[in-house]
Order: sequence, then structure tokens, then C-alpha cells
Amino acid sequence: MTQQTGLTLIELLFAMAILAILTTISVPGFTNLVLNTRMTAQVNRFVHDIHLAKQTAHRRMQQVALCKSPDGRQCAPNREWHEGWLVFVNLDRDRPPHVDPGESILAANPAFESGTISANRPDFVFRAFEIRSTNGTLTFCDRRGSDAARAVIVSYTGRPRMAAVTARKKPLRCPV
Repeated sequence: MTQQTGLTLIELLFAMAILAILTTISVPGFTNLVLNTRMTAQVNRFVHDIHLAKQTAHRRMQQVALCKSPDGRQCAPNREWHEGWLVFVNLDRDRPPHVDPGESILAANPAFESGTISANRPDFVFRAFEIRSTNGTLTFCDRRGSDAARAVIVSYTGRPRMAAVTARKKPLRCPV
């Protein structure tokens, strides 16, 4: 007589129940991991571009602007930061910044698809050592709301720092 190997119906149902429980437990954690990764990547992109702007302003002794730009070619002051931004050498120092022929675009970033970015400044201008740059705060939010929000605070020297509260130590606020 040959013995058959395999699972009984009860063993199969038990294994599927354990799999369902493990999946239910792990999905929220995985979702948070993905959202944290996206948020960190976006904040890091912005901080990188601040450093690029500041370094270029010091190296070239010229004004460098960081502005909202959905198309990556021209500043759009009436748009939102999460639609994209660009960094360029603002040779003619126009206000608000505008990319003119002959002005080098140093970086262009696409939209933040999984969140929003709000700021208390329409643009940031970085200048050489002895002149103050634009200060301000940018708040990065995703669907988790204010509890998971992050801020990038730019000082008058152009130095960025990341924070979980505003410059005045108040909780960050995300749009509804």
C-alpha cells in the first residue's frame, strides 16, 4: 500500500489563516516604511539643492535662486512647491527670480507625487558670503498628516536644517 503525502483541508485552512494574520500585521508597517522612504528622499533632494545653490553662490560669487517650477525650465511663483522646483544662477538678480537666456539651470526636480510641500517664501535666493540669503521654512507632508510632517528650515546664511517642529518650536501643520 502506498502512502500519499500532502495537506489535509484543515492544515491548509490553518496555514492560510496564519498567512492572513501575518499579512494584516505587516501591511501597515510596510506602508509606513514606503511613506517614510518617499518623504526622506524628497526632503533630501531639497536639502541637496539648497547646498548646491549655496555652494555655487559662494564659488561663483553670484546670486543663485531656488524657485517653484512645474516644468523645470522657468520659475512659476503662483504655483506650489510640491509641483517641482529648479535651481539656477540668477545673473541679473531679478525679483521675483526669472530664468533669462544665458542663466544656467543647475538642477530641476519633478513633483512630489505622494505629498505636499508648503513654504512661507515664494522662492529662496542664495548670495555670496557677506550678504544675507533668504531664510524660511518648508513643510513636507504626506497622507499621514501633521504627525509625520518634516520641515526644512533655511537660515539667513543659507544653511538648512531638518526639524519636526517649526523654527518657533510649534507643531508642523499640514493642509487638510
